[in-house]
Amino acid sequence: MYVEVLDGEWLYSEEQVRSLLEWIRGHAGANRSVHPYMLIVAEQALRPGEARALRVSDVVLPEGDLGKLTARHKGVAREVPLQPQVVEFLRGWISEAGLQDDDLLLPGMRGGPLPASVYKRIWEQAQQAVLARDELYWWRLGEPISILRESCLVKWLSMGISPVTVAEWAGVTPSWLALRYPHCFRTEKAEIDWDRMAEVMALPDLPSS
Repeated sequence: MYVEVLDGEWLYSEEQVRSLLEWIRGHAGANRSVHPYMLIVAEQALRPGEARALRVSDVVLPEGDLGKLTARHKGVAREVPLQPQVVEFLRGWISEAGLQDDDLLLPGMRGGPLPASVYKRIWEQAQQAVLARDELYWWRLGEPISILRESCLVKWLSMGISPVTVAEWAGVTPSWLALRYPHCFRTEKAEIDWDRMAEVMALPDLPSS
């Protein structure tokens, strides 16, 4: 199985993601769904297509508690936990937008799926506005929105969440995570008991001829 490696330097920091989302929130104009759409991709590590397909009935939003979201990829459903602050945000969004259970959670202006051309245009503008001022990241302009999902997955791994759990939330396999983000699995800082290793790996005494 070939998986393209994505080094840490290609990912966005939490501060950069926050700045991008803040810019989008203030500049999406009449396309009100763009900001919550980007936030869901960034906070729940959804594939862009998965986020566009969500319906209100796919989220469980208990007040003041963890919620959950059901995402689907190639006909396979999985549950992703929602932190209380995301639950609160989505409760407010659904109420403000007047959405019903059967409605798309993040609809376009006419009620259908959010057009890719719309969110891609705003995403490109956000990168130009936020990253162009950062000399270390100007060369990242044009990165697709999926980088938000990638950055979230690495954040989860860096927090010490089990790769098995992260894989379940993301709809991938643990081996895919290890191949895609090898820097999250390096053990340079691990202390190795070389004496014990030598003892374990030692060959048995061979009989003399």
